[in-house]
Amino acid sequence: MNPQVTGRIHSIESFGTLDGPGIRYVLFLQGCPLRCLYCHNPDAGDCEAGRVITAGEALADILTYRAFIARGGVTLSGGEPLLQPEFVCALLEGCREQCLHTALDTSGAIPLSISRAALDRADLILLDVKAIDDDLCRTLTGRGNRETLATLEYCEAAGREVWVRHVLVPGYTLDPAHLTRLADHLLRYACIRKVELLPFHKMGEYKWEALQRPYRLSDTPPPTEEEVQAARAIFEQRGLL
Repeated sequence: MNPQVTGRIHSIESFGTLDGPGIRYVLFLQGCPLRCLYCHNPDAGDCEAGRVITAGEALADILTYRAFIARGGVTLSGGEPLLQPEFVCALLEGCREQCLHTALDTSGAIPLSISRAALDRADLILLDVKAIDDDLCRTLTGRGNRETLATLEYCEAAGREVWVRHVLVPGYTLDPAHLTRLADHLLRYACIRKVELLPFHKMGEYKWEALQRPYRLSDTPPPTEEEVQAARAIFEQRGLL
């Protein structure tokens, strides 16, 4: 580990339970190449914002929570952590030296020529597949899904453990045909150990208002319980849930 490598961080959650197995220290890194319509951390998109720290400083803070995260671990999220590959690699190496489980929460939107080293160092990849349809992915995020699908292919070839995450957005991804196509695509990958279907929510809408940016999903309601269960059934029928 190179403790002097610096990175920009957005925030820290010291008792996370939603980003990987067990109780986790979640470090949200600053900067993201995507502009997801439903982003709940739009303030994390600016690559020049955030707080600059060294990998050594970040690891030192992580270790103060060792007793709480011993059966969980550390998750690097964002923003998009793979925009800062050297910082991420240093942290993943430091955590491994301390026998802490690591997870990398990524959209997979960063080319493998940049991201491969970090992917190889994480114990678990939380891969946010925004949409299986390339055009829909561009509508939702401003970019296509080629790099994400290439990341999944690489994880399969390299034997990396993957949890796929997918947000159910009414009017966009909460569609039986879309979800069926996604589920059928995921069936081919042995590296996928879990699929998480995440209902769209608007808890970050106030951040868009604070940034004086239009929030295009203001009139989009969260999925109903019945809609979520219908989506889950598509994946359950294929043994993915």
